[in-house]
Amino acid sequence: MSARECIIPVFVPHLGCGHDCVFCNQRRISGSEAPATAATVIQAIEQSAALSRSGAKRQLAFYGGSFTAIEASRQEELLSAAAAAIERGEIDSIRLSTRPDAIDGTVLARLRRYGVETVELGAQSMDDEVLRLSGRGHTEEDVAKAAEAVKAAGFRLVLQMMTGLPSDSAEKDVETAKKLIALRPDGVRIYPTVIVRDTALYELWRAGQYREHTVEDAVAVCAQLVPLFEEAGVEIIRLGLNPTDELSAGAAVAGAYHPALGELVRARVMLGKALRLLQGVERGSTVTLGVRAEELSQMIGQKRENITAICESLSLAGLKVRSCAAEKGEIVILSVEKSGKV
Repeated sequence: MSARECIIPVFVPHLGCGHDCVFCNQRRISGSEAPATAATVIQAIEQSAALSRSGAKRQLAFYGGSFTAIEASRQEELLSAAAAAIERGEIDSIRLSTRPDAIDGTVLARLRRYGVETVELGAQSMDDEVLRLSGRGHTEEDVAKAAEAVKAAGFRLVLQMMTGLPSDSAEKDVETAKKLIALRPDGVRIYPTVIVRDTALYELWRAGQYREHTVEDAVAVCAQLVPLFEEAGVEIIRLGLNPTDELSAGAAVAGAYHPALGELVRARVMLGKALRLLQGVERGSTVTLGVRAEELSQMIGQKRENITAICESLSLAGLKVRSCAAEKGEIVILSVEKSGKV
């Protein structure tokens, strides 16, 4: 939860979803199995009441499954409970996630009637072959049409993409990012593929028919994606699957599952920036770089791996990192010393 937004999650695992994507086991991913009801919504809001507002916007979020593919009466049951909480001032807004092929004018009118603010679409890829082999059941065109409809209806649009799906590649992931950016979303979630037990992907991996998308694979490709979204002004809401007790206990058997994946990716982005910035610095120099205080750990890297990589790549005698009044994501050279001289 950020200072700007306090999310109250309600999971609706597999409700309304008529497809079995190869990577999906919503119960293990969300840690929830029972279908959501109006009572679930009320209970989630009541449990969050003790959380300090601190000026944060309180948003009820329906995650998992495909919300707008649920039967209309169930949608209205859940949305009515949330809308009543808005009227009582207990929450400020509603968001939900759904499939691109479960959006039409009737659906959007219903969401507007109950005060939904944000619609998240699980695009996952903008490559039809990747979508087909992943069992998504929709096309790139479906994503584009749904995104356009959501924006035209006045909702905030968030798009979700995955990396490392069957038949995927870094080049395809970069192309997906560019196509998503062209749809003008307000935000994006990036989920590198995790192999979860009891899924079709798990069986494909065990049979040697799918190559694991490792943490290193995910860090390398996401370090290319992050600058694209940031330069386009698209907020990256989440990078990496949200850790749960079940996933951490062994349900995530392989793939890009790491509790600090976002930090690893941003450290890799900083490494690339630093290497470009320091090109031309004389070998044997000792350099001091400056970044914002909150980005010190990203510049240094886990176990100081960025420091080591930069020194080895550029043959530096030493590298120090200090906090300074830099812009977000900016790296500045504070000093360059050679043989005791600046």
